[in-house]
Amino acid sequence: MTSSTPSSRKLFSDELELRLDEVLFASPSHRSAKNIADGLERLGREQQERVLHWVAVAAQSYAEIGYLVATLAPRALDRLDASGFEAWVLAGLDAYDRQGGQAAMALLRDLDGFCAAREHVPAAARLADVESRLSRFLQGLSGRALALSHGAFAHTDTETVFLPAQLAALPTAADNRRLYKAMAALLWAQTRHGTFGSAALDIEAALARWADRERALRWFATLEAVRLEAVLGAELPGLAAEIAALRGPWPTGLEEAVRRLSRPDAAVSQTLTFLAECMAGEDEPPQLAHAGAIDIEAALRVRAARIAREAETVRRALSTLKGFGGRQGAGEEAPAVNIEGGRVEFSLDGEVAALPPEARAAAQSLLQDLGELPPECLVPAGPGAWQPTQREGDEGGGENALTSHREPHRRYDEWDYRRRAYRRGWCHLFEVDLAPGDADYVAKVSLRNTAAIRQIRRRFEMLRGEDRLLGRQPEGEEVDIDALVEAAGDRASGAEPSARLFCRRIRNERSLAAMFMVDMSGSTKGWVNDAERESLVMLCEALETLGDAYAIYGFSGWTRTRCDIYPVKRFDERYDATVRGRIAAIEAKDYTRMGVAIRHLTQLLEAQPARHKLLVTLSDGRPDDFGDEYRGHYGIEDTRRALQEAHERGVRSYCVTIDRHGADYLPRLYGPARYAVLDDVWKLPLKVADIYRRLAT
Repeated sequence: MTSSTPSSRKLFSDELELRLDEVLFASPSHRSAKNIADGLERLGREQQERVLHWVAVAAQSYAEIGYLVATLAPRALDRLDASGFEAWVLAGLDAYDRQGGQAAMALLRDLDGFCAAREHVPAAARLADVESRLSRFLQGLSGRALALSHGAFAHTDTETVFLPAQLAALPTAADNRRLYKAMAALLWAQTRHGTFGSAALDIEAALARWADRERALRWFATLEAVRLEAVLGAELPGLAAEIAALRGPWPTGLEEAVRRLSRPDAAVSQTLTFLAECMAGEDEPPQLAHAGAIDIEAALRVRAARIAREAETVRRALSTLKGFGGRQGAGEEAPAVNIEGGRVEFSLDGEVAALPPEARAAAQSLLQDLGELPPECLVPAGPGAWQPTQREGDEGGGENALTSHREPHRRYDEWDYRRRAYRRGWCHLFEVDLAPGDADYVAKVSLRNTAAIRQIRRRFEMLRGEDRLLGRQPEGEEVDIDALVEAAGDRASGAEPSARLFCRRIRNERSLAAMFMVDMSGSTKGWVNDAERESLVMLCEALETLGDAYAIYGFSGWTRTRCDIYPVKRFDERYDATVRGRIAAIEAKDYTRMGVAIRHLTQLLEAQPARHKLLVTLSDGRPDDFGDEYRGHYGIEDTRRALQEAHERGVRSYCVTIDRHGADYLPRLYGPARYAVLDDVWKLPLKVADIYRRLAT
């Protein structure tokens, strides 16, 4: 006689009912789980456990969705394998995140539609699976961090490449993953090779001549794909060959376009010329799986915002150039700057003036160093990481002005460990300006901690790049006495003496950018907040001796819809009275939704040109937010995933906390050697400086 082990035997109906009651108790329907349990009793134990797991995951988002998943599970498992069942539940949860409960339940109930769609996409590839590799690929193409995001269709606004969440245009998953790469390459080429026009060529005006603008845009996108593939062939022949192999023969109807546009020197003006011939007929453009759409409006919006930022950057730079500092007195207008089309022109007192050659070269060099030259100057892909812009109604600045319109500056994905997938665009991030605090605060702290600051500075001075003498070199400025004596001994003994008899001095250059992420949650109120501010004062006073690029941002928030970031010192800002005033203004706010803050600050760090990038978090506790969802394991897993993403992008992370229970969760977040738990908050200033010194060595 044989007996089933507890781990392999099927669960009986009453056991299933108990398990279901545990996860569905929050359902407002108050329906009995007895009928659902009876339906699940016929399944094998593995399937039963799978259903119970996903019912619990769904119920965490919305109990009624969990109830519906449990009800439909037997029918779903009759038609779907394990991966298909998981995809069905995840599709419902994604619909809930984007459209709400009614849309999610309608999608789950339409099991026939889901199965039919899945039969046609057996080899689909997901953007989530290739996102990290594609991000690095785009950065390699553009020379800077070109953002990558999920979109309803493939297109770019010149700063972000948008790709669909799933592709199933080709027979195999591997082919569809390569298709993602081809799409990303052509969208980058749009930003690099003039698709969106220039000061001399207004694409919007060129397309306005046709009444059927949408058809003109479709033809324009197809013809540009032909031209850009040829341009890529001249610059990156290996990539172009890979795209051509994936594409196969050109579709019928594009023969003349291929003949006239498949040249490395073809320009967008030639595309427009041929577009006029195509629009003269009634034909629709052939479909190209790897060709993205062209969104002119989005590109123009981004360009306008970028030009405004660039003009302000140059205006500030010009005010410091020789010849302007003396002319601009109190109350006078600053120079107005025009950089459209790569020009650097300005008007002063209503008159257009020309920069002297040295100043013009300096301004253009500054723009190039900042990655701010517009696309028509053929600088790859724009400035990359997002930067804030002034919005209408925000003239007063401050927190209320930035959050009242409820349109976030950025939306970030959040990792849901229960789904093993991201919640797309889930967190709404706002950059909020800090009103200046006590103007004398930093001076008081510096005076009170003079000895400690002096001690930290002495330690930091040891880190500065110094000349290092390399001995035993084949050539150099000095003779290596030790090597010379050794060579003389070898000669006397009959051995072959070494020819490496010189010394050469080299310069140890530091290349490090550090980001300090400061917890401004409500739990820091009082002495913790005071210690954080004092730490930053002492650190800034000492860091100024090093010359490292560093930035300071606070973070707090209230639920996923208001994740606030407070710039205290940006990378391009000096440690001046304005920054000192912001340090004094750091105060306790709301909650600690940490993952979105890490993702945003990682993007800012990634845009820095330094070889080594460091993210240091100052916090008093674990990730937390209003409500129950982010607290506990969910928040820890999202933060851990955000730190993993930062590591994949070359950012090292470290955490300093005064949470005595931090040792319970910090090893999972940061690893066993990348955090410090302090038992006394007043040790924080010296500890932060000491940790930075060790990490920067």
